Amino acid sequence: MAEFRTTDGLRLHYEDTGEGRPLVCLPGLTRNGRDFDFLRPHVPGYRVITLDYRGRGLSDHDPDHANYNVFRESRDVVELIETLGLGRVTILGTSRGGLLAMALAASHPEMLAGVILNDIGPVVETSGIARIMEYLGRRPDWQSYGEATEGMAQAMAPQFPGVEPSVWQRQVEASYVETPEGLGLRYDPALRQAVLEQAATGAAPDFWMFFERLGAIPTGVIRGANSDVLSRDTVSEMHRRHPGLISAEVPDRGHVPFLDEPEALSIIRQIMETAK
Repeated sequence: MAEFRTTDGLRLHYEDTGEGRPLVCLPGLTRNGRDFDFLRPHVPGYRVITLDYRGRGLSDHDPDHANYNVFRESRDVVELIETLGLGRVTILGTSRGGLLAMALAASHPEMLAGVILNDIGPVVETSGIARIMEYLGRRPDWQSYGEATEGMAQAMAPQFPGVEPSVWQRQVEASYVETPEGLGLRYDPALRQAVLEQAATGAAPDFWMFFERLGAIPTGVIRGANSDVLSRDTVSEMHRRHPGLISAEVPDRGHVPFLDEPEALSIIRQIMETAK
């Protein structure tokens, strides 16, 4: 098991596979490095590093939930890059991971050879936030992986039509742990309180300002055609502010694409080939 210690003493889990130019993969808000299981078989020739943030997956929970924030988590990414001696990297950020990538463009641009944003931009749609808050920090009612697979397939069908049940089973197993009392979360439930408290301050960072720091960095954005988090209008504005931006929309996908789709892989490969 690969792990490192942060400067404030937490043990964070990561996985480091393959050889070649480094692609650091950062998952969504409640997710972990298994977010990228669908991608790994399609990127031979790259060194793929995935991180479980503090409080997620196999990493330590933080005794102070206030540390579940973009700035502390982006610092953890910097510490991972430094620990591995990676120098400049391309970051593939899914949802929350994309916000961290934009924060790093402001704080440590010298570390970024390229950035790929998976269904995230400087504006997060309120409809997507509302949906996320419905489940954030709450154990699901499903009692088993089988029940959850069926339930997730049903719930996600409007955004993800035609996805095979086996895909949802893998997603369920990556997101939950099966216990005698039902399914448990693979993240610290206190993450909900952290998000609520940060929202209550009304002091959210200006991610447009962070995004504009990507202007000199090869950047791509992947959008699920049915996304309720990243709008087409936001992607258009991102193009206006970053003339070199490349983007693709993945049909029959919502928030977030799995990253094994041809449209997603095309963006990833283009940025990896440009970000040398």
